[in-house]
Amino acid sequence: MARTPIMGAGGIVVRSGPRPLIALVQRSRDDAWVLPKGKLKRKEAPIAAAEREVVEETGYRVEIHDYLGAISYKVGRKLKLVEFWRMQPLGKTGRKPTDDIKAVQWLPLEAAIKQLELPLEQLFLRNVGPRVLGTTAPVAVRPPVDVPPGVAPSPAPDVARLPAIVVAGEGRRSFLQLLLDAFTFRRRSRA
Repeated sequence: MARTPIMGAGGIVVRSGPRPLIALVQRSRDDAWVLPKGKLKRKEAPIAAAEREVVEETGYRVEIHDYLGAISYKVGRKLKLVEFWRMQPLGKTGRKPTDDIKAVQWLPLEAAIKQLELPLEQLFLRNVGPRVLGTTAPVAVRPPVDVPPGVAPSPAPDVARLPAIVVAGEGRRSFLQLLLDAFTFRRRSRA
């Protein structure tokens, strides 16, 4: 029987301006720079958890915009599914970030991608970054490789082993949460 995944939520927080900046947080336990996110509380909606976690970890009140997608990965023997929304800071809360956060840093998109510790988060931010910033230009990662006609390029070794990434279309609702709710309802109705 499939196990219910650990559900998490977070945000890509973008400070507007001539040079938009993205918020990253540094975890106290391992000094890793990550996107602000955390686990859902019991019966908490993912969008509410995303806002709560971002406020707690960055110390900024935020306005939530569109749903960006999700990443999933293994934590021990369980699957973890983390959904993300695009957010804009409204101002400081007056409180310091939670104890599990050592620092908050605001960086341009390219620098934020490089600073992230987790390859899966780097790939996710690379994919949603242009939409988050309101541009259509892809983020340059490595120089293009010439591939002979009729031959499909193979993914880079680090990308080939990465777990699932789902990049959502425009909108605020979480499609993955709807699927999980339907799965949970189906299991309850059989009991």
